[in-house]
Amino acid sequence: MKSLRHQRAWISSVVVLVLAASAESSWGQGAESHAKPRVELSVRSWLFTAGETRWSHDASGLDPRLGDPTSKLVYKDNDTQIIELGGRVNFGRRGFLRAEGGFSVSFDRGLLVDDDFTAVTGQQIFSRTHSDITGSGTQYGSLDLGFRAAEFSGSRGYVDIFAGFQYWRTRYEATGVRQAICNPSGIPGLSCTPNLNLSGVIAITNTTHWITPIRIGVDTEYRVTRRVSLDLKASVSPISVLYNEDVHHLRSDLQQDPSFSMWGVGVSANAGAGVKFSLSGNLALTGGYRVMWNRTYQGEWENHPIGGGSDKVSLTEFQTIRHGVLIGLTGSF
Repeated sequence: MKSLRHQRAWISSVVVLVLAASAESSWGQGAESHAKPRVELSVRSWLFTAGETRWSHDASGLDPRLGDPTSKLVYKDNDTQIIELGGRVNFGRRGFLRAEGGFSVSFDRGLLVDDDFTAVTGQQIFSRTHSDITGSGTQYGSLDLGFRAAEFSGSRGYVDIFAGFQYWRTRYEATGVRQAICNPSGIPGLSCTPNLNLSGVIAITNTTHWITPIRIGVDTEYRVTRRVSLDLKASVSPISVLYNEDVHHLRSDLQQDPSFSMWGVGVSANAGAGVKFSLSGNLALTGGYRVMWNRTYQGEWENHPIGGGSDKVSLTEFQTIRHGVLIGLTGSF
């Protein structure tokens, strides 16, 4: 009996060890295939994104009657849906190459607020107009080269470091003009039209280009369970180059290719947090939230009147931001 009890205890111990080893092996295999696939392909939808672009310039040095800022435009509440495609190739033990690109599939909401300021009786708005935002939307792309800097114990996750290039383009159309504030005596020689309400006409086309030649970032993922993991991704750049074109279609005194142009140098930052749920060994459902942001710290504004003789003044601010929820699928091979 004693021998039988010993045999049963020994068999039970072996079974427990085998099951534990099997579970550990299964975790390790799942984590290993999750951490080091040869190729990863993804498709994501950037839902419920909100975007805003704002800029202003100071032309008070050309005419002391003009305010500082002289003009301020805000393209706000711009909601759009973006489809994003991505691919990643892992090479060697730690290296990887990653490319991502996105484009908007709907772009028909938002408001342009166009303010002009006078300094005749102190800084104040002498004209404010509203226009509805339409347009061809936003597109962006990035290319990163990176390496695996660290792995968490038990194959539960990793930390990647990367550097790369990013391009971001946004094109707005401002349709209609509604005068919200009008002070005709604000600047002698310049006027606005009280109760102006033009509809169905394109007033302004604005195209913004942000070129980030080098950005540095970190990407980390931690597996909470065999199927669920959390991830964080962030990148920054102290140099992001802006070029912006503004066409004012209703201004007969300005050229139309463009009417105003802006150059600038600024900073950029991207950040995102998400969750990944493994559906199988090769397919995962992803979700999260992302923010993309660029802002100038130095720039120049230039007008292009009919007949030449353009003026150049300081671009006091130019900023673009977009943020929203993402959902998608990732396949690993």
